[in-house]
Amino acid sequence: MTKKKTVYIETTIPSFYYEIRNAPEIIAQRNATRRWWNVERGRYQLLTSAAVLRELLDGAHPYQKEKLALVSALKAFPITHDVARIADVYIKRKLMPQELYGDAVHLATASLESCNFLLTWNCKHLANANKFEHIHHVNTMLGLYVPTITTPAGLISEEGNDEEV
Repeated sequence: MTKKKTVYIETTIPSFYYEIRNAPEIIAQRNATRRWWNVERGRYQLLTSAAVLRELLDGAHPYQKEKLALVSALKAFPITHDVARIADVYIKRKLMPQELYGDAVHLATASLESCNFLLTWNCKHLANANKFEHIHHVNTMLGLYVPTITTPAGLISEEGNDEEV
């Protein structure tokens, strides 16, 4: 039996699953997220972290309970000293700004835990081809695995392309 590849589920995934805005780009992202979650996720072992749960618990927002329920059954890695140390290096190496420390924690967790993929809609600081070389360089320098950072649209198999959401 082949071991399933691992996917770190970042906060934007449950958020876009329940997204309610009506802009065409947002609707496309919501639909891609739902298609991936409903059709593709069974092909993978899904993981998340305490940082995702904390972000989903912060404040009040539409479908908060549903978003939490979507990821509550997933194995959630703690925010360890090692994760914090790696996230600090990402900030110091300008992979992302200090105010986006949570993004650094997501990348640090996925890297430290050798997740095959980090699934996100954060295309500015994570799923950004212009940042990949920098991420690869820093992770290599730290001796860390480099996960493939992608959106749900980028992780749809050929077998799942024709299936309904």
